[in-house]
Amino acid sequence: MTAWYTDSTFYHMYPLGMTGAPKNNPYPWPEEAPAPVSILPSAPMEELLSWIPHLKQMNFTAVYIGPVFESSSHGYDTRDYRLIDRRLGSNAEFAEFVSQCHENGIRVVIDGVFNHTGREFFAFRDIREHGSSSPYIGWYKGISFDWRSPLGDAFGYEAWRGVWELPCLNLQNPQVKEYLKDVIRFWISEFDIDGIRLDCANVLDFQFMRELRLLAEEVKPDFWLMGEVIHGEYGRWVNSEMLHSVTNYEMHKSIYSAHNDHNYFELAHNVRRLQAIGRSLYTFLDNHDEDRIASKLKDPNHLKVIYTLLYTLPGIPSVYYGSEWGIEGRRTDSCDDALRPRILPSEARKQEDSELSSHIQRLGEIRKTFPPLHGGAYEELLLTNRQYAFLRTAEDGSRLLTAANNDSCQASLTLPCPEANGCVRELLTGQSFPVSDGFLSFTLPPDSGYVFCIGESSS
Repeated sequence: MTAWYTDSTFYHMYPLGMTGAPKNNPYPWPEEAPAPVSILPSAPMEELLSWIPHLKQMNFTAVYIGPVFESSSHGYDTRDYRLIDRRLGSNAEFAEFVSQCHENGIRVVIDGVFNHTGREFFAFRDIREHGSSSPYIGWYKGISFDWRSPLGDAFGYEAWRGVWELPCLNLQNPQVKEYLKDVIRFWISEFDIDGIRLDCANVLDFQFMRELRLLAEEVKPDFWLMGEVIHGEYGRWVNSEMLHSVTNYEMHKSIYSAHNDHNYFELAHNVRRLQAIGRSLYTFLDNHDEDRIASKLKDPNHLKVIYTLLYTLPGIPSVYYGSEWGIEGRRTDSCDDALRPRILPSEARKQEDSELSSHIQRLGEIRKTFPPLHGGAYEELLLTNRQYAFLRTAEDGSRLLTAANNDSCQASLTLPCPEANGCVRELLTGQSFPVSDGFLSFTLPPDSGYVFCIGESSS
């Protein structure tokens, strides 16, 4: 039996953006109890709860939501690891969100921002206040009183990518590691979350991630650890000692360029190269850091076929909020706002009958129903610049065959098929196609994909 995350289809929510939360946290740094959320013009957690019916309708079985830690601005400058960002709501309200997700068969994964903190995190504030006498000097990388930071501190420090609002934690410090491990224990015990996406996992200390894996297996055996890794050999992170998965940026790039350049060879090469771990990787078309897929594609007619591939290729597919009906958005050199827009749950419900949303709904239904998409083996059947076909086979022997066409013209294809004779059913259209002497022949419409169920009666 496969793990829950291997079987899942994720919905990615950036809550600060989708709820229209203030850009900067209006609450001062608290030593006192959290201020009531009612001072904000909306009720963000109620909105997030209102998204759950949409998730169910679209056949999503897990949600990745983040960042949610109390922060000063964009969410990745953490103030307090044990407090839900008060621009979103209270801890009790978030616990109710997780509970309602679970009641509806939806797992919940949050962002774990452990590479750095914000400048208002208690340990960094203590260094600013007490200088060299602070007991937290060893909590951060590169603390030196021989130079001043560009923000006027009496000391210098290492900041993530030179962003001085994000001082880097020293993850080799035992106190820091124990603190963060206690944070994970807290989130599991208080909220019953199902996993953590490790922000900036490509630069996290490897030993720290090994310790997180041991902790996860101890506290919640099916807890999922997924890391944000852009470049590198993914197997360095995804293995039995460290993480269960990482973000598959390689597929992210190759899947849209395969359509923009009419070059399925790039995509197929990526799948083959990652064959050993590809079924474990978190696959996506866009996210809170990347331009919307509808903006990246040269031809919007490719949207349906590209989602067909996302759902049927090896990996754990994820859809970024709003992209299920094709919204556009491009980042600028100075602003990510277009990638993280305000969207009301009512707008999402209105779009459920749109052509793209309906297509993704059906793909989600197929993924929930058919075991070959739950980590099944991959076999390439056809590869040209403009057509691509592959077979997925589950441990129980069931099979799905996917064929894709990125051409503006229809394509007549003949593919080897495990069925010797008879008919096979295409799951997106409901049509049946003949198989003769072990070959399946059909005409694939322009800019489209088919998913065939092999071994099932077409009646």
